[in-house]
Amino acid sequence: MTCMKAARNKTIDITVDAGREYLARALQISSAVTVPEIIDRTVYGDFFETVPFLPSNFVDLLIADPPYNLDKDFHGSRFKQSSNEEYEKYTESWVRAVLPLLKENASVYVCCDWLSSPAVFQVLKKYFHVRNRITWQREKGRGAGANWKNCLEDIWFATVSGTYTFNADAVKLRRKVIAPYKSDGSPKGWEETPQGKFRNTCASNFWDDISIPYWSMAENTAHPTQKPEKLLAKLILASSNPGDVVFDPFAGSGSTLVAAKKLDRHYAGIEKNAQYCVWTEKRLEMAETDSSIQGYSDGVFWERNTSAYQKRSASGKS
Repeated sequence: MTCMKAARNKTIDITVDAGREYLARALQISSAVTVPEIIDRTVYGDFFETVPFLPSNFVDLLIADPPYNLDKDFHGSRFKQSSNEEYEKYTESWVRAVLPLLKENASVYVCCDWLSSPAVFQVLKKYFHVRNRITWQREKGRGAGANWKNCLEDIWFATVSGTYTFNADAVKLRRKVIAPYKSDGSPKGWEETPQGKFRNTCASNFWDDISIPYWSMAENTAHPTQKPEKLLAKLILASSNPGDVVFDPFAGSGSTLVAAKKLDRHYAGIEKNAQYCVWTEKRLEMAETDSSIQGYSDGVFWERNTSAYQKRSASGKS
């Protein structure tokens, strides 16, 4: 029996059979490719088998979301939890593989959970200048009766050299003003808007304004660990410029590639799961006519659940 989705359920869950036209758009490579051949493409293939064929020094920004060190089924592709030592070896293997792709002024972001975060740091500090650790609130999931609810994840920020891009003004957060202060009768450091009193603040390394994609959001897919476009947009805007190349070696359902496209960057990504390539290509197609990113508008990121954010979300402009 076929289950019908509710009318408001926008989850992208096209099967491989139904999405053959999308899978056909993904690039399969078995020999060296040039930069024009690889940019703005999804590569369908295994990372370790594919990466040797990619051109050198073409990546301005690397965003990696590898499988966390957990037992996980990614629609038929299983990742098995290993020891911390083995996971560190795995991390080093893919980091060493991407090194030749990076420009001298490239930035690197690596996603991980609390358990694998130390291993990721140990590897990154061997090859890069580690700049910071971002912790973001993943407000989803059930609590545990005998432990604290795990709702935080890490993103390590590193650079290849001492020269790198960081656009602080591009990632400011618009926060509601609780105690508006005035100087000579005028707002000091905040502004009055039709939606209320707000100030734009510099982004910190703790993010509590991220919403995990859910069934009524156009970006949502059936991927079990999908990252929000808003989260990727912050990394892309801060650490790249329009026209730069953003590379994701573990593309999943395509959030990095889609966010890069919406923000006028070039992109390239590798994904070995045919199902996820289908969803990625579907989302890239949707981005042709809708470049909105939920929670980001007017050049600023809005707090989760602010009145302005809600109004823009309802109108499809956030």
